[in-house]
Amino acid sequence: MRDYGRDVLAGDWRRPLRGKIPQIPADPGLVVEDADEGFCGAVVACDKEAVTLEDRFGRRRVFPLAPAAFLLEGKTVTLVRPAPAAAKGPTRSASGSIAVAGLRARVAKESRIYVEGVHDAALVEKIWGHDLRVEGVVVEYLEGVDDLPAIVDEFGPGPGRRLGVLVDHLVAGSKESRIAAQVTSPNVLVVGHPFVDVWQAVKPSAVGIPAWPSVPRGVPWKEGVIDALGWRVEPSEAWRRILGSVHSYTDLEPELLGRVEELIDFVTTEELP
Repeated sequence: MRDYGRDVLAGDWRRPLRGKIPQIPADPGLVVEDADEGFCGAVVACDKEAVTLEDRFGRRRVFPLAPAAFLLEGKTVTLVRPAPAAAKGPTRSASGSIAVAGLRARVAKESRIYVEGVHDAALVEKIWGHDLRVEGVVVEYLEGVDDLPAIVDEFGPGPGRRLGVLVDHLVAGSKESRIAAQVTSPNVLVVGHPFVDVWQAVKPSAVGIPAWPSVPRGVPWKEGVIDALGWRVEPSEAWRRILGSVHSYTDLEPELLGRVEELIDFVTTEELP
């Protein structure tokens, strides 16, 4: 008796040569036929496990992305999920500016931005860090502004060496406003926001609270806020929670956004003759 070898009907005889079946991306609009049921239609959707086809009558069917499961122009193919589309348009940084791809470290400018506290510095870095690295501007923090005039003198501002200062609670009649008024150099810009603390510059909605609570006079502000919110944490942990809720400039109040942008423009623009 002639030996015909292995059973020719064994295995998946309808889909031979699986290892050589071409893989075709299931791009929208591609017309294919299901090899098992003969349903023919155009691809209208595809995820990692299945593809949706729509025939010329508007009927839709969902099929698994099995190997060698479809026919394209009469030839067996394997449909695969299309590669993700490349992002359109420029990528934005947290501040909303156009992000610079492949940014390399550059020599820092002599100009600086000083902020009043370490929390202020962390918030500025999180939102404007990319922009500042592009411009080569360093942000440093102060331990309060009581000695601001002396600090400015020590910095030695001049053309090409500008200083921008961000102050908390810079409102008319405040101690901070009186100190800021003592700085008169044209190469120094002192601006501020109206908030008692930079925590308030974060929108309550971003933190998940209805509003920042009012703290009675004589009560330390941070501790009073934590107590009113019932958080039962130390100020450092509370700040980590607040900072972690900030993802972009949209999470900050405009009173802070405008002032920081003003400082960046000031220290990165040479004084006109």
